Amino acid sequence: QVQLVESGGGLVQAGGSLRLSCAASGRTFTSYTMGWFRQAPGKEREFVAAIRWSTGTTHYTDAVKGRFTISRDNAKSTVSLQMNNLKPEDTAVYSCAADRGYSATYAVISSPRVYDYWGQGTQVTVSS
Repeated sequence: QVQLVESGGGLVQAGGSLRLSCAASGRTFTSYTMGWFRQAPGKEREFVAAIRWSTGTTHYTDAVKGRFTISRDNAKSTVSLQMNNLKPEDTAVYSCAADRGYSATYAVISSPRVYDYWGQGTQVTVSS
């Protein structure tokens, strides 16, 4: 049974940093794509970043480029999202997701529909 468990959320002032982690278990994830999505109150779920586990290839939404970094740790089977220079508009519930298929384009890899497994989410709140 696949499990994705997020941790690391919290309250931070604007300009601060947080590091989210997603512990993945129940499969060998080396052929998967792992993504981070976020959802603010009253808004649709939004793609944040993704990484292909086998190659380390990364994708980011424009709003976080240069501020967020996604990475994976093969030994610990975890995917992390380092978030720097946080802004109040980054406030949301952040969820980790796993796509067992091969999503070749940004348009596909950024769609929540292609992801097969989801974590429960962790709250990130950025105060101004």
